[in-house]
Amino acid sequence: MTSPAALDPVVPPTPKSASGALQIAAATIGNALEWYDILVYGYLATTLAAIFFPNSDPVVSLLLTFGSFGLSYLARPIGAIVLGAYADRAGRKAALTLSIQLMVIGTAMMAFMPSYAAIGLAAPIAVFAARLLQGFAVAGEFGSSTAFMIEHSEQRKAFFSSWQFSGQQMAKLLAALFGVGLMTAFPPHQLQSWAWRIPFIFGLSVGPIGLYIRRKVDETPEFLHSTHSRTPALEVFATEKMAIILGAGLVSVGTAAVYFSLYMPTFASTRLHLPPSVGYTVAAILSVIGMVLFPVAGNLADKIGHTRMMLPAAILMLLSFYPEFWIITAHPGIPTLMGALTWDALLQTAYVGGLPAVMASLFPARTRVTGLALSYNLGVTIFGGFAPAIFTWLTARTHNNASPAYYLMATSVLSVTSLLAIRRRNPSA
Repeated sequence: MTSPAALDPVVPPTPKSASGALQIAAATIGNALEWYDILVYGYLATTLAAIFFPNSDPVVSLLLTFGSFGLSYLARPIGAIVLGAYADRAGRKAALTLSIQLMVIGTAMMAFMPSYAAIGLAAPIAVFAARLLQGFAVAGEFGSSTAFMIEHSEQRKAFFSSWQFSGQQMAKLLAALFGVGLMTAFPPHQLQSWAWRIPFIFGLSVGPIGLYIRRKVDETPEFLHSTHSRTPALEVFATEKMAIILGAGLVSVGTAAVYFSLYMPTFASTRLHLPPSVGYTVAAILSVIGMVLFPVAGNLADKIGHTRMMLPAAILMLLSFYPEFWIITAHPGIPTLMGALTWDALLQTAYVGGLPAVMASLFPARTRVTGLALSYNLGVTIFGGFAPAIFTWLTARTHNNASPAYYLMATSVLSVTSLLAIRRRNPSA
């Protein structure tokens, strides 16, 4: 008779530990690689505007660039449904591998894209197509990586899931460093002629690393032992509509604040009339802070309670946004930018540290990735994708450089409301 030990599928302790480290690396590095290309596009917005969306009015050119950035987010709900359902049927590992493959294709399109001067109207159309593909690919990343991290952890869900935000900060750091390097190393004519392609080619060259790591990891035990829905998207819409709405509301202030940091180099140069390198330098420093503090915030959220940590942070963001903008616009410079934005980064970190764990708790394992992907991408599309264009429009319309604060304050109110509703549903959240 075969002994029970011989049938035991549990991995021995030592390999399990090594596998856990590899799983964290897979979600973190892959997430960083996928977000890197999106952030590079935002940081190089003024350069790309002249290359692909030339116009006699620089504000119109910039609006077209950020409009293309925002319109690409229309593909995200579709990607959330398709890739989320794929992850709930085929597994988290399969979805993570597919999403990074699609992102590499989109990055290659940007790296070798001819300019408007070379092929005319086909250039901005091709840029838009690349952005759509990348938006589709990234749509499944948050849900898959969040479920992947949480389902590999029994007790420290916020800590493990927070590592993906460290990956995003790593992407911000790389993109900001490229922005500083390009602006300082190349004159404008070389930057617009060919040097802008360097960061996209870099992203394309390191894409295979993320593919290799993700193919080495194991599927999550919770997925392997749960029942699987044949139509997860239909099931989520039928039974979890309120969870989707609450999840999107939770994302609103976090994503709007993140995309303001993406907009910061453009804001610093076009509105505060500071050298472009200033915005990139500040963004790079803040990225390092985020890389270090996100896991710390996740660990703290596991100890004191996820929503108990998020709610005060959201309220403080609501109260802080306008004073931050007033300081930045009244006294533009590195000291004021660093002071105000460091405070904002600390509040974002405290809020976002427990965010993935709270959102994951809204959905059962059988439809978790679909629910996470839909709620996250709806929130990011509505409140984040068009945020840079909204910031540009608000400042141009009101002639008030502090006006983006009004939009950020509105998203704070929505997130606070969503948090209170979730706590009523689940006081232990």
